[in-house]
Amino acid sequence: MDNDLIYVYCVINNYPQQEVDFLNNGIEFLPVDPYFVGMKFVSSNEFSEENLKKKFTDLAWIEANARDHVRIISGIMQKYTVIPFKFGTIFKTNESLKEFIQEYSASLAENFSAIQDKEEWSVKIYCDKKVLNRQMPELCEDIRLLERQILESSPGKAFLLNRKKNELMEQNVRRLMKTNGQKCYDEYNSISLASHINNILPREVTERQDDMILNAVFFIDKKKTVDFVRLAKLQEGKYRSVGFSFEVTGPWPPFSFVSLKEHK
Repeated sequence: MDNDLIYVYCVINNYPQQEVDFLNNGIEFLPVDPYFVGMKFVSSNEFSEENLKKKFTDLAWIEANARDHVRIISGIMQKYTVIPFKFGTIFKTNESLKEFIQEYSASLAENFSAIQDKEEWSVKIYCDKKVLNRQMPELCEDIRLLERQILESSPGKAFLLNRKKNELMEQNVRRLMKTNGQKCYDEYNSISLASHINNILPREVTERQDDMILNAVFFIDKKKTVDFVRLAKLQEGKYRSVGFSFEVTGPWPPFSFVSLKEHK
């Protein structure tokens, strides 16, 4: 079937110049005064409501297309302030899309005002428990005391004390992962305008051997970007010895800090 549906990426509030042509994959900008909607025509064979539901069971398809969705919006974002739309936003006709934009025009204006000169950054923090475990005797006096007692005890008592030490180490590993993760979050939050904590992802999703302890996004003034990145480097240096590692990436389209509401 011909490309008979409209896939929407984002809305911008400036006339799109030629420099966005590098995207070169069917992106058009539909004018809906005073906005311009970044979109392309797609086939209902793939993007009808029924077929899209089927596609959403294909993780490889979702990953590839969601990545492309963000890539295109990020490309447009290099030149313009954007209000991004969620992956898989489909309209059947130009008219229905224009009606939507007009209905939400006031909310779009509010959102453009809120995100102007702001950026969304992602912070993911991981901890290698094995590394942190090795540091526990240095970090915890009670564990050091138990280790001395184990060396001075009979085999039977040493066995019981060692089991107590392992339990104490596990408790302290969990405590330090939580408290240090919270400290890092608070430091990022102190130079941010807003933040949002996402779900912790399991190893099966991250494909890493260490454990995710923080998954958050932060909304920052562009003037604070240098400070934000500098803080990430300082934290990396401070916590590396206890097994922490950081993934700080951005800027991303402000998915987490845009909310369209119809004005009655």
